Amino acid sequence: MSDVFDQFQGTASYIASEELRHAVNVAVALARPLLVRGEPGTGKTLLAENLASALQLPLIRWHVKSTTKAKDGLYVYDTVARLHDSRFGGEGGGDVRDIARYIKLGPLGEALAAPSRVVLLIDEIDKADLEFPNDLLHELDAMRFRIDETGREVAAVERPIVIITSNNEKELPDAFLRRCVFHYIQFPTRELMSEIVRVHHPDITDKVLDNALEVFFGLRATPRLRKKPSTSELIDWICALNKAGVDLGKISGGIPFLGTLLKTEQDVELLGKRAKA
Repeated sequence: MSDVFDQFQGTASYIASEELRHAVNVAVALARPLLVRGEPGTGKTLLAENLASALQLPLIRWHVKSTTKAKDGLYVYDTVARLHDSRFGGEGGGDVRDIARYIKLGPLGEALAAPSRVVLLIDEIDKADLEFPNDLLHELDAMRFRIDETGREVAAVERPIVIITSNNEKELPDAFLRRCVFHYIQFPTRELMSEIVRVHHPDITDKVLDNALEVFFGLRATPRLRKKPSTSELIDWICALNKAGVDLGKISGGIPFLGTLLKTEQDVELLGKRAKA
C-alpha cells in the first residue's frame, strides 16, 4: 500500500482497527468526507480528535443540533449587533456601514478560510433536519462559498479533511452518501477492548482486566437492555474501582458502581430482577 494510504495508524491513546485505519486513509487520499457510524461510545468523535493529533493539524468542530442550518456553518450575519451599533455606537468607533464587521464565519467557513489544511469534524449530522446534508453538498464539493452580504468569495487554500459522524437516528440522502467514504465502527472485540483498556489503565493486572471484561460483556449480552454500556463507560468504571480500591477478584455478588455502567433506571431494575431470579 502506498504512503498516501498509510498516513493514519491511530495514536498512543486511540487504538483503531485495521478497517478503520484503511477507511480514514482512503478518504484522505480521495479527498472525500469520511462518514462514520456506530453506536454511541465507539470513538467516532475521538477519531477526528486523534486524526488531527496524528497529522498535527488544527481541529475545527461543528456540533450539529436539531435546529442547525447548513448556512450557519458557513457564516452568520449579525444584524442585531449592527442595529445596536447604529443606534448606540459600537465599541472602537467602527463604521456600521462596513457589513464585513458583522460577518462571523461558522465552522465550515473557518475550515475553508483556513490558511492551511485542517480537520473538520461535523458531529452527529443525523440530528439535523433531512435537508441539512443535501444543503452541504455544493460547498463540500466545490470547497468554496460566497458571502452574499459583502460579495466576498471564500475558497479553500488546501482541502480540509472532513470527518462526519452519525448515530443512525435518521437515514441520510443517497446523493449525500454517494459523496462520502463510509465506515461503520463495529463494537470492539474482547481482544481489541483489552488493548484499549490497557492504553488508559496501563497498570491493570491480567486478572482484574479479565474479570472487568467478563462483567462488561456479560452486561452487554443482557436481553432487553435499553442502553448497553460503551467503551468510555468501561474505562470510567475501572477508574472508579481503582480509586475506591475495589478488587474485582474478591467480589462475591453484585456489581459495584453499577451506575457507571448502566445509565437508565429501567436497566438497573432489569439487572436487579435477573440477579434475584
